Amino acid sequence: MLLLCIPFMTLVSVTPWRHLQLAWRDDNAIAVSMGLGILALAIIIIIGIPVAWWLSQATGRRRIIGELLVMIPLLTPPLAMGILLVSAFGPYGVFGRWLSLLGATLVNNPAAFVLAQVYGALPYFIVVARSAFATVPKNILEAGQTLGASGWNRFRFLTLPLALPGLASATTLAWVRAVGEFGIVMIFAYFPQGIPVKLYTNLQNDGVDAVYTLLWMLLIVTLPLPMVCFVLGKRAAKERKQV
Repeated sequence: MLLLCIPFMTLVSVTPWRHLQLAWRDDNAIAVSMGLGILALAIIIIIGIPVAWWLSQATGRRRIIGELLVMIPLLTPPLAMGILLVSAFGPYGVFGRWLSLLGATLVNNPAAFVLAQVYGALPYFIVVARSAFATVPKNILEAGQTLGASGWNRFRFLTLPLALPGLASATTLAWVRAVGEFGIVMIFAYFPQGIPVKLYTNLQNDGVDAVYTLLWMLLIVTLPLPMVCFVLGKRAAKERKQV
């Protein structure tokens, strides 16, 4: 436990509290990460929930293939994934050429930034959300079917409420991964600069003393939501056991 706490204890001690100030264009980086991160998170939830639900219900070879397709991008190193995205969606890639025919590009622009965040966070969301759906007791769903509830109503009124704590964890993990993604963004969407890339450029240009303020902002943006959801999830699980 102490080993895990050492970096954060060190951050508190080395931060120049009397001279905290954002560097040039740090505020723009915060706005980019927050604004585009929210958009990426919405896309992740829209795509991830149906996939996670399907994986939790699939069996046999289909499930194995689906899980492998999710695990491959999850296990791919971020720098490698960034290079793969450039190769696929860059101006000389197969999909990039199709986009260029439509007058669109997907490199170093907001759309590329969002796509990089989606690739960095979507697999994590699917894995955790699938586990959340898998914990829903099948006998409850079968009882709903016996009572005449449609598949959509069983999913909406039974599955989602029971899986909600796990889905909240999946959402917060996806948020942290999306906002904190560096490797894929660095290669595929260096501009517009979000917080992680701006931290890197500040570190390269001005040294470690110039990054503490923006580093605190990154922690403030990413950490509170997962911690709140963790506490609420534990409380909901405790209340469910009492019931």
